[in-house]
Amino acid sequence: MMSEYLEKIVENLNKIEHEEAKKLVEAAHEVARVIKNDGLIFVFGCGHSHIPGLDAFYRAGGLANVSPMLDTDLMLHNGAAKSSRMEKMSGIAPEIFRRYVPTKKDMIFIFSASGKNQVPIEMADAAKGAGVKCVGISSMTYAEMGGKLHEHVDIAIDCKIPYGDACMDVGEAKMGGLSTYAACFILNTCLINGAKLALEQGAKPPVYLSGNIEGGREHNVVLENLYIGRVKHL
Repeated sequence: MMSEYLEKIVENLNKIEHEEAKKLVEAAHEVARVIKNDGLIFVFGCGHSHIPGLDAFYRAGGLANVSPMLDTDLMLHNGAAKSSRMEKMSGIAPEIFRRYVPTKKDMIFIFSASGKNQVPIEMADAAKGAGVKCVGISSMTYAEMGGKLHEHVDIAIDCKIPYGDACMDVGEAKMGGLSTYAACFILNTCLINGAKLALEQGAKPPVYLSGNIEGGREHNVVLENLYIGRVKHL
């Protein structure tokens, strides 16, 4: 069972690498632009889709200009069932967007496995209305079942997950979601390649070191001082 699940994860990531390469490169160029312009890279998602933002935020080997958009009501720790219902409500996204104040020199990654829920779609609309470049990550498997996020973003990346996300048969049910692995792979691929492009173009990417290696803490304090007050949750 463990080997089969691993195979499905790797198969999904390989499909993303080979079939979404052009879109990943486009997103990486936007990341490079933001780094060169001293902008911020916002990351948004509801429920489990907020995990990629946490994964990329304030970590060893991560960009210091990553700013996750973390709204408690749309996360899981303050009422998972409530958040599941709220992500389908209209009118929430513009208020969240307003609190983080993205500008044209910034960009935003929006994650929604199904691409169906109202809040991610309205977040994309808010970003485009403000002239903020928007990358949407969702599964085109849902496109014929109401998934519309890809129609509202500047760059749409297909995360290739199956309908229902889970991929392992356990009796009559399925377990073993793929969306978190896919989302984190996509985001980190774009950030790493964008940082490399920025470096090639003469801009040094602001990358955190591990606080547990020699000089790491001192290095990170310098970056913290650059972004504290700008990155909301720093």
